[in-house]
Amino acid sequence: MKKLKVIISGGGTGGHIFPAISIANELKERFPDTEFLFVGALGKMEMERVPAAGYHIVGLPVMGFPRKPSFKMLTFFLKLYKSMRMARKVIAGFKPDVAIGVGGFASGPVLKAAVRKGVPAVLQEQNSYAGVTNKVLSVDVDKICVAYPHMERYFPAKKIVFTGNPIRKNLIEAIVNKSEAYQFFGLDESKPVVLIIGGSLGARTLNESVMASLQLIRNSEVQIIWQTGSFYYKEMLERLGNSGPENLFPMEFVSRMDLAYALADVVISRAGAGTISELCLLAKPCILVPSPNVAEDHQTKNAMALVENQAALLIKDADSKEQLMKETFSLLADKQRLKSLSENIKQLGRPNAAKDIVDVILEVVKT
Repeated sequence: MKKLKVIISGGGTGGHIFPAISIANELKERFPDTEFLFVGALGKMEMERVPAAGYHIVGLPVMGFPRKPSFKMLTFFLKLYKSMRMARKVIAGFKPDVAIGVGGFASGPVLKAAVRKGVPAVLQEQNSYAGVTNKVLSVDVDKICVAYPHMERYFPAKKIVFTGNPIRKNLIEAIVNKSEAYQFFGLDESKPVVLIIGGSLGARTLNESVMASLQLIRNSEVQIIWQTGSFYYKEMLERLGNSGPENLFPMEFVSRMDLAYALADVVISRAGAGTISELCLLAKPCILVPSPNVAEDHQTKNAMALVENQAALLIKDADSKEQLMKETFSLLADKQRLKSLSENIKQLGRPNAAKDIVDVILEVVKT
């Protein structure tokens, strides 16, 4: 096979960027001389994360469609026009054998430009609800790799391949010594552990739910690893002062997520596609609090896909402060329910997602 040239576009959040890098890593493992070019949106996190993973990236001035009518509409169309022109130049200059879109602002202009040039194209949709860009692009691309069943509601059925979402390799391959994990966090091996994760920046609602339940936490035998996120860490520490419960362990960021997952009897999280894929593979009982601040409420739809399979519990963002910790302690006390959630969520895991997506890409290139 001749040297492959692959363009990968999209980003905006870790949920888009991580699958993109995983796909590139899998391709590189199989074909070490593959040439890659990533295309992202200027000012978004892919412009840092992709070079940190060892890949070259160029940025487009593209932005999201404004939710309310305003002068931003004019800016949106100007930036889109400029991004379309730049995308055409990028495709003409790089001459890729295949274009891959992972969702996010930049994937629209790049895949449109690629398809017009006759370049084979593959979409990867991480969520259970397809965004506007991917729905528009689905008409022109060759294949669409999805992580949830019933996606023919949004895409042409004949193009869909059910692959799952790639997750961090170190989480799949980690053989964790539990005693080492307890030591790392300074926890007692005889008591249950809850892990709260709201993303690297944090989630205000999850943090406020903890703050509203300090007495409940203090009176419990439960140990709580609480990733506040960098945005809220100082504020939460100040509000706790010297009177925080001894069984509550606030952390700005959990660097060893493999160890944290190994200990967790229950995980509390937002419902981003990447995190859900990790929870499925690791068979973790979880309580999901979908973020209401995302496009087309897709996190609620992600969470519902699990709830419908009795594979997770869902608490609405608005009810979290009142219900989250009570529901968590009630779940921990119900061993049968924990076991059932773990077994059901494991059925939804796709451990070979990156490999399966690359198989689809190679098939499209050959055809």
